[in-house]
Amino acid sequence: MTIQRFEDLKVWQKSQDLAVLIYKQFRDLKDFVFRDQITRASVSISNNIAEGFERSSNADFKRFLYFSLASNSELRSMLYLAQRLA
Repeated sequence: MTIQRFEDLKVWQKSQDLAVLIYKQFRDLKDFVFRDQITRASVSISNNIAEGFERSSNADFKRFLYFSLASNSELRSMLYLAQRLA
């Protein structure tokens, strides 16, 4: 059985959950630039998975998974910084 929709991908579902968690965790942060950047990075993870899935080839999907991985790394880096600044 093949997956027909990106919404059925577990990785997409979990990345959406992560974005919701980040939004909730940082919604009251007064540093709007930091808040904007960390939420953008979190949203970018699932968006890249979705966009890549809808592309016409496995090579394109793989490329967008790498973009998603890069967004995940950006998010992790920002979470480390947030922890140090707390």
